Amino acid sequence: MARVDVEVLIVGAGPVGLMSAYRLDRFGISAMVVEANDALPRDLRASTFHPPTLDMLGEYGLDKPLIDQGRVCPTWQIRMHETGESAVFDLSLLADETGHPYRLQCEQFRLCHILDNALRTTDHVQIRMGAELIDFEQDEDGVTARIRTAEGEEETVRCAIMIGADGARSRVREQLGIGFEGLTYPETTILATTTFPFEDHIADLANVTYFWWTEGTFTLLRLPALWRCSLYPGSGESIEEATRPERVRERMRRIVPEAGDGDIVEIRPYRVHMRIADDYRRGRVVLAGDAAHVNSPSGGMGMNGGIHDAFNLTETLRQIFGGGSLDLLDRYTRQRRPIAAQEVLAQADRNRARMQERDPERRRAMLRDLQDQMNDPVRAKAYLMRSSMIDGLRRSQMLA
Repeated sequence: MARVDVEVLIVGAGPVGLMSAYRLDRFGISAMVVEANDALPRDLRASTFHPPTLDMLGEYGLDKPLIDQGRVCPTWQIRMHETGESAVFDLSLLADETGHPYRLQCEQFRLCHILDNALRTTDHVQIRMGAELIDFEQDEDGVTARIRTAEGEEETVRCAIMIGADGARSRVREQLGIGFEGLTYPETTILATTTFPFEDHIADLANVTYFWWTEGTFTLLRLPALWRCSLYPGSGESIEEATRPERVRERMRRIVPEAGDGDIVEIRPYRVHMRIADDYRRGRVVLAGDAAHVNSPSGGMGMNGGIHDAFNLTETLRQIFGGGSLDLLDRYTRQRRPIAAQEVLAQADRNRARMQERDPERRRAMLRDLQDQMNDPVRAKAYLMRSSMIDGLRRSQMLA
């Protein structure tokens, strides 16, 4: 059985795993990334990049190619569909706090491809696609993992540290026996992409808009060539029925009559979870991204929080490989887990609860309160500092 020695083994080639590998490469730390899929996926996943995440990417010039492939969104809205009343959130108020005072709408796979291309020419990082983690064990000096390669052969990888960035169903977390408590929300979201130009049919529509309407709620997010529509099944409607193209067209037609005739590119249902790992570390193995925490996509914070994990963790590893104590990994948990619980999961849960509100008077009161906040520059900036994840990131950096 072949054996490979690296300083860090990363399981998972999503944005968190590849960002971790990219940073380790810049620090001169050798790493291997193993990914069970044969190729990087191009499916419908996260698409919102928040200001501090873009600032981080900007440290390496990675923001520009991403911005070139995405859509800059300086404002976003919460809106009553039938009346057009809205609260408008203007991120230009953050211009003195960030170099990117806007949201960027761009599919996460585009960042993965940018990182993958950059890593293909490096001396410090190996990427193994179609390679699956079988199991691992650790001792005082390191971790030994068994990998099944794309050719079906077994390989042993010996590393000093292993990162589990292998998603919500993390095999790494499962083998560590770390709990992943939380809940699954009752509703199923139907995500559909379409080329239909909603911007030509809904007046003053922002590129990121969360809607209340008589039938519940829906969301429209605009990418460079597509709109992403988050819809929900009707009462008594099965998921199988709700995902039929004719049903999706019918629901879109109720939003805008002409929308039902637009091209539908993709339809995908998904369930939403809110869970967090009991600990982000067990010995020499650490968790990051969805392997450590998953949340409602409302507000677009999951992927961003995972990238923030990657930056914190790789800086910690830089210090450890520079002579620091392995116990610095405990600081990573202390800095990132409370922020995930208090800022990412809790805020995403509040965002979801607000949009799931059905009582018309409660909705109107919420909208008035949001409008009042946005009309007060001080309150507006404070709200945007939280919702754009700047406050949470700064708080995490202050924790010892």
